[in-house]
Amino acid sequence: MDFTAFLNDLQYSAIGQWVNTGGATYPIVESIHVIAVALVFGTILVVDLRLLGLASNNRPFTRVAHDLLRLTWIGFGLAVITGSLLFLPNATSIAVNINFQLKMALLVLAGINMFVFEFISARNVAVWDTTVPPPNSARIAGLLSLALWTGVLVFGRLIGFTPVAGDPFASL
Repeated sequence: MDFTAFLNDLQYSAIGQWVNTGGATYPIVESIHVIAVALVFGTILVVDLRLLGLASNNRPFTRVAHDLLRLTWIGFGLAVITGSLLFLPNATSIAVNINFQLKMALLVLAGINMFVFEFISARNVAVWDTTVPPPNSARIAGLLSLALWTGVLVFGRLIGFTPVAGDPFASL
C-alpha cells in the first residue's frame, strides 16, 4: 500500500469521519488539544527555567522535575491522542503541510534533546542538583528545550494557516 492510499484510508475511516462530522466533536477535541499542549509547555517551561537558573532556584532541580514530570506526561499523552484525532479528518493535506512536517521534526529533536540530557547531563545531577546556575550542559539542554518546544507551538499553530493546493478559498 502506498502512503497516499494509507492517508486516504485514515481520512475516510469511521473515526476520521466522526471527528469531522460529529457536530461539536472537532472543536471539543481541538480545545482539549490546546489545553494539553499548554500543560506540556507550561511544565517543561518551569523545568527549563530551573535548568537555566532563572526560576525555582530555591528548590533542587530533581524536586522541580519530579513534581512536574507526571503532569508533563499526562499532557503529552492527551496531546498525542487529540492531535492524532485532529490529523485524521484531513490526513492527506496535513501530512504534506510544511508546518506539520516542521512541527513533527522539532518534536523528534525535543525528544532527542531530552534523552541526551537524561543520559549525559543528568547522570551526575547529585553533584549540581542545588547549584545555581547548573552546569553548562544542563543549561544548554534547557535552552534547546525551550527553543524546540517554542518551535513546536509556533509551527503547530501555523498548520491551520497554510494554504492547501487546490483550495479555492486559499487566496482569500
